[in-house]
Amino acid sequence: VKKMETLYQNSTDFIFLGLFANSKIPGLIFTILLSIFVVAIMANVVMILLIHVDSKLHTPMYFLLSQLSVMDTVYICITVPKMLADILSEEKNISFLGCAVQIFLYLTLFGSESFFLGLMAYDRYVAVCNPLHYPLLMNHRVCLLMVIGSWIGGSLDGFMLTPVTMSFPYCGSRKINHFFCEIPAVLKLSCADTSLYETLMYACCVLMLVVPISLISFSYIRILITVTQMKSAEGRHKALTTCSSHIMVVSIFYGAAFYSNVLPRSFHTPEKDKIVSAFYTILTPMLNPLIYSLRNKDVSAALKKALRKCASSQEIQVRD
Repeated sequence: VKKMETLYQNSTDFIFLGLFANSKIPGLIFTILLSIFVVAIMANVVMILLIHVDSKLHTPMYFLLSQLSVMDTVYICITVPKMLADILSEEKNISFLGCAVQIFLYLTLFGSESFFLGLMAYDRYVAVCNPLHYPLLMNHRVCLLMVIGSWIGGSLDGFMLTPVTMSFPYCGSRKINHFFCEIPAVLKLSCADTSLYETLMYACCVLMLVVPISLISFSYIRILITVTQMKSAEGRHKALTTCSSHIMVVSIFYGAAFYSNVLPRSFHTPEKDKIVSAFYTILTPMLNPLIYSLRNKDVSAALKKALRKCASSQEIQVRD
C-alpha cells in the first residue's frame, strides 16, 4: 500500500475519492448513475429529434430548446462516463491533461448554459409582451446569434480559468475529494497560495451569474406586468403556462449554481459540494427535457405522433 501511495504521489495523475468515498454499495450506485445517464441521453436525443422532425416545432422557442438539449447531452457526458468507469475500476485516477480537459469542458458548458437560460428568458419576454413583433425580433438569425454567443461566452470562461488553475504547483497529495475535476477541489491540493486567484475566480463566477439573472429578472417582471394587464383569463393562463417550464429549469440550475459559486466558503463542506455538484451536472441534464416534454402540449403531441408512426410502420412490416 505504501509503495502504491508513493507511486501515485510521484506521478502526474490525480485520484478521485468519488461521490461517496468508501461506499459499501458500489453496485447500487453504478446502477442508479447508469439509469440516470441513459434516461438523460435518451430524453435529450428524443427532444432534439422531435424538434427536427416535426414541422409544428420549427419555431424559435423549440429551436432554442433543441440547443439546450445539445448542451445538456454534452454536460452529462463530462462527468458520468468517468464516474461509471471509476466505480468498476480499482484505480480512480485521471491524468493531468485529462483533468485540464474536464475543467475546460465543465466551465464551458456551465457558462454556456448559464448565458443561454438567460437569453431564453428574452425569448419568453418577446413572445408574451411583443407577440406581433415576435417573428421579427426572434428570427432564425437572432436565434443563431444567441446560441453562438452563449457558447463563446462559456468558452471564454474555460480559456481564462483552466490554464491558470493547472499552472499552480501540485506537489502534495493527489487525492481529489470529488468525483470530477472541479476547480475548488483541485486547488485544495496546491502547495502555493491560491487565495488571490480564488477571490478573482469568485468575482468572475458572480459576474457570470449576475448578468443572466438580471436579464431573467427584467424579462419576467415585464411579463408579470403584461399578464396582469390582460383582460382574458385564458390569455393569462396561456402566458403563464408558456413561461412555467423555463422558470422551473432556471430555478433548479441557478439555485445550485448560487450555492456553489456565490455563498462564502464557510457554508461549504466537501460532502455538500459533491452533492450539489452532482445535482446540477447529473440530475439537471436529465430533468430539463423531462420538464419541457411533460409540461408542453406541443412536445407531447409530437411524441405521440412519432410513436403512432413507429407503431403503424411496425404493423405494416409484420403484415408484409
